[in-house]
Amino acid sequence: MHLVYPAVLAVLLFCTGLYGVLARRNAILVLMSVELMLNAVNLNLVAFDVWLRDTLHTGQALTLFTIAIAAAEIGIGLAIVLLVYRNRGSSDIDRLRDLAEKAGAGDGEPQPDTTAEAAA
Repeated sequence: MHLVYPAVLAVLLFCTGLYGVLARRNAILVLMSVELMLNAVNLNLVAFDVWLRDTLHTGQALTLFTIAIAAAEIGIGLAIVLLVYRNRGSSDIDRLRDLAEKAGAGDGEPQPDTTAEAAA
């Protein structure tokens, strides 16, 4: 088996996923793009495992761990996106940044002055 074919396919998948992470504003599409990038890594792990003829099949074992981590990541990420969508009415990433900036402003309690603490 030639190593070039799966490597080129993995590069194309990873670049497509990277473009999706950098260019998209919808959180669900960003999660799907991260999954594409993880699948490109999985393809490389399996291709190099077959090419090196590893008797322990380390690449395939690492691929199983990556799939398990990806499943947990998509489950938690989708739950967070659904909660944000219920509360805000949109899953736009720019609005999530606004939420992080306004988090401390509406509590009713005065915020500590970090510049005075840093100077002391």
